[in-house]
Amino acid sequence: MIPVAGIPEVAPGDDLAGLIAGSAELLDGDVVVVAHKAVSKAEGRVVRLAEVTPSDRAGELAGDEDARRVEVVLREARRIVRTRGPLVIAETGHGFVCASAGVDASNAPEPDAVVLLPVDPDASARGLRDRLIELTGTRVGVVVTDSFGRPWRLGTTDVAIGSAGIPVLLDLNGRRDAQGYELHATQIAVADEIAGAAELVRGKLDGVPVAIVRGLELEGDGSARDLVMPAHRDLFR
Repeated sequence: MIPVAGIPEVAPGDDLAGLIAGSAELLDGDVVVVAHKAVSKAEGRVVRLAEVTPSDRAGELAGDEDARRVEVVLREARRIVRTRGPLVIAETGHGFVCASAGVDASNAPEPDAVVLLPVDPDASARGLRDRLIELTGTRVGVVVTDSFGRPWRLGTTDVAIGSAGIPVLLDLNGRRDAQGYELHATQIAVADEIAGAAELVRGKLDGVPVAIVRGLELEGDGSARDLVMPAHRDLFR
């Protein structure tokens, strides 16, 4: 895992792939892992709270917290899963279930602003990959990440919310282990593992939104949307 230093604060309309290509030496087979905040900023997915009028529901949930921020969360949510005071666990339009529907004030470009998830993180990953190939001539994969909490586990870990140029799931069903047992329900979330590994060298407070994961020799392509549990298999829905 190699952190990519030197990328400046990203602004709407910036050529993010160009900033990455200018700061990193890429090799064929590299996976470029990008924090969604950088992608969202480049795509203009920033909301200034001064421009938000909270609804009555947002005010009820917020209590002593900023109801404008809760209002943005409600607007981004397709389904409210759980609430506890101002904490909202929601399903986004992408199908992700996460805190605050992915709305986050950390690393926002200015005070009293929040950053939203990209509208289509898979499309964002494909666009970055195509542009990086154009600029560098190298065949790379791209993973766009966000930090998610996990049921029954403390702490957060980065997961893939967008992907291009790599398989996102390694399906081992039908293969046999060393004792000859046939696997029936084993899929490895490769893209999530890459996201979590890259976060180890990016850090939350270091201002490093991009890392390179090298040496995996992955073949295939997939969409991070494929990692979302289908509703008919969700035991906790």
